Amino acid sequence: MSKTPPEVKELLHLLLTRAYAPYSGFAVAAVVKSRSGRLYGGVNVENAAYPLSRCAEQSATLQMVSAGEQEIVEVWVMSRGKQPATPCGGCRQVLSEFAPSETPVHCLSADGPELHATLGALLPHAFSKQYLDGPETQ
Repeated sequence: MSKTPPEVKELLHLLLTRAYAPYSGFAVAAVVKSRSGRLYGGVNVENAAYPLSRCAEQSATLQMVSAGEQEIVEVWVMSRGKQPATPCGGCRQVLSEFAPSETPVHCLSADGPELHATLGALLPHAFSKQYLDGPETQ
């Protein structure tokens, strides 16, 4: 059974058409839900200089932070293909900056199955600000 509300699925499908993936051909869309309940969307944006590309999860998180919010309570990621793609390692780390480990992460393929996990299951030992708390940062 789907845990994705119809309005979120519709937004993901729309965003997927806006992804800029001319090099990989692998379009990805993401939506993060903030503590206020507002939805923020993003897409992957590739660049000919590959390291400068940005993932959809990062784009959505940047939208949220730019709007003045800093807490994610739920995440959806959609890609094309027969199986859902999970966030890459870098995106898992970015999400963990703004979301607790119990945050639901829903990975969807545009036409097929869904995978439902928590951020903690995807990134069990996230590097966090707790490692930076020391006498020099207090």
